[in-house]
Amino acid sequence: MSFSWTPHRFVGGALALDVANSVILRHDAAARRDRFAVVEQLQAFPEAAVRLSAERQDFPDLRAVSEARRGDFLRLREAIDDYFRGRVLGEENRLALAQLLEQIATTLRAAEDERSLDQATARSALRLICEPDPDRLKICGNCGWLFLDRSKNRSRTWCDMAVCGNRVKASRHYKRKKTETVP
Repeated sequence: MSFSWTPHRFVGGALALDVANSVILRHDAAARRDRFAVVEQLQAFPEAAVRLSAERQDFPDLRAVSEARRGDFLRLREAIDDYFRGRVLGEENRLALAQLLEQIATTLRAAEDERSLDQATARSALRLICEPDPDRLKICGNCGWLFLDRSKNRSRTWCDMAVCGNRVKASRHYKRKKTETVP
């Protein structure tokens, strides 16, 4: 099956969230898929992020993470997900914040290339930590991805209405029709 980085995969509203969302169905062990486990997909991510990420203006020339930095980058991704997911769920703790800050510091200290994906992700995560309106950070009610709700009335429920919103609405419609036809 072919894979490509599409606009839907960059709905987080921040590069750090798009990176965290590279794990599909994170909390379903049977269906979980790590897009960065495939080296080609990890290597293609920066080019797609330059075109599709909400923060693309901050890194017009983004480069791939070196093989030597890959492990630290994946640890950064997991620390981003742990901290921000906990923050949304009201389970924010100092240990998760400390681990995230430690991974950010490790990444920034190892600056092999200021334009690399790991460096840009670390800076994006720092901006998110300081987000002036933390209530805008949400978890998609369908897929579980993290996203920033930039809607005027803060009512966004899904990461992407065209994908997750439609799936939820179609599922509700199917269940309603099925219930109506049962005698």
